[in-house]
Amino acid sequence: MSNLQTTYYKTPIGVAKIQGDENGIQSVSVLDDDALTSLNIPKETPTYLQECVTQLNEYFDNTRTTFDLKLNPQGTIFQQSVWDELLNIPFGRTRTYLEQTKQLGDVKAIRAVASANGKNPIWIIIPCHRVVGSDGSLTGYAGGVWRKKWLLEHESGAKQQTLF
Repeated sequence: MSNLQTTYYKTPIGVAKIQGDENGIQSVSVLDDDALTSLNIPKETPTYLQECVTQLNEYFDNTRTTFDLKLNPQGTIFQQSVWDELLNIPFGRTRTYLEQTKQLGDVKAIRAVASANGKNPIWIIIPCHRVVGSDGSLTGYAGGVWRKKWLLEHESGAKQQTLF
């Protein structure tokens, strides 16, 4: 039986809500800072989530470019295959939706791939922010296009400012 635990971590671009259990991290989503006032935030980070908080902190401190966490995203087999492929996009690089679809072996599935990207439950760690439009445009991002832009600039080595 799962013992899903939750914690919150303040990032430069919002509050990360992290959920997981002994089977791995199930979700990392982003909330706006004003959501903090209505949340019941635990005083201590649950054991299963401590390493995720540590690695996210290192990512935002520019000392981590890859994550080494046990992941357990919940989705269909197709969605999971798309999310697995996202893990192959290196830090600081982008891939177009068409390139992503080609990597999965079916260029006709571009809409389904884009939809699965949009349902990615593990923000930043499964890097759907690294997928851009064929013309390089920052299309669609569940966390907001401004966050996608911030993350891509962060990974390019550009000097970032905290926006909250």
